Amino acid sequence: MPGRSPRAPKSDSLFGEVSLRLPLFEGLPSDAIQHLSALGFGRGFLTASLRARLRKAGYRDLGHLAQTSPLAITQVRKFGPIRVDSMRTFILNEIARRLPGARDVHAVEATRERRLGRLRDRSVDSLPFHAGEIAALGIAGGSCADIAARSRLDLLGTGILMPSDVDRIVTALARALFDEGQTDPRSAEVAVDASTMETKSVAAARAARLAELDREWEDAAPPQKKSRMSHSG
Repeated sequence: MPGRSPRAPKSDSLFGEVSLRLPLFEGLPSDAIQHLSALGFGRGFLTASLRARLRKAGYRDLGHLAQTSPLAITQVRKFGPIRVDSMRTFILNEIARRLPGARDVHAVEATRERRLGRLRDRSVDSLPFHAGEIAALGIAGGSCADIAARSRLDLLGTGILMPSDVDRIVTALARALFDEGQTDPRSAEVAVDASTMETKSVAAARAARLAELDREWEDAAPPQKKSRMSHSG
């Protein structure tokens, strides 16, 4: 079998670790984020208990989740990689309802290739290496994609890098890709104040949706007996 290209990261490569630290979606226009925010957590996607877990963890809506990393979401109990993948698919379907060609731009493979392209355009010299380490690792003159294609085990096996060194590399790669991939400089891990993110129409849609949920809750609740006070006066 032909050898794997060093520019095609394996599943256990540093690129996989880096991707987990990046937002589910990058470069979304503000109106798409506002649309996702107005949907809350969407209809028919999560159970009430799962929505409650997200709210308790500080996540407000689909717009917030779309700008959050898989690693952060999996810190919420019951939200493992499979559920995060389902969440990504659900959000992408909602984005595609508003943005023509969204699947071509924001699908997993498209996002992956775009990020890899940016790493290929960035010299490995931009990473926190000493010149001697670059030479010893055999990556002199290479790109960030070359180092991202290598696994943590491989790098540690050289005896040149410590686990903390690899952590710094992963962090540097993630930060570089995040900074280049955002049209909005706000952090993907920090909630954006609703008053600055939502227009009046979005806020109205959110209020209408919450009112609808309240009605659904009241309809599902068991009937209550009339109190004695209702017969007084």
